[in-house]
Amino acid sequence: MPEETLFETERPLGRDAVADYLRTLADSLESGSDVTLRAGDQSVTLDPPETVEFEVKAEREGPTDGDGELSIEVELEWPENASESESADGDLRIE
Repeated sequence: MPEETLFETERPLGRDAVADYLRTLADSLESGSDVTLRAGDQSVTLDPPETVEFEVKAEREGPTDGDGELSIEVELEWPENASESESADGDLRIE
């Protein structure tokens, strides 16, 4: 399936700034508001449905015998123009 990037930004940020962005996203999701992403001249507004596919992934990239790069990826996904999707099995905890 072809993929189209609607918005993308990447830059170094302090942990506090990242937490602020995630809190703003969480507040928008909790209130049922649209989510607008904006950086420079880029902007996109999305309206996530009540239920979304939620993926959290921890990865290590790099050589097996040396230092690599660690990441935490968080993804929300839903069918375009869908009002509901199935709930996932299992409980996720972030500690």
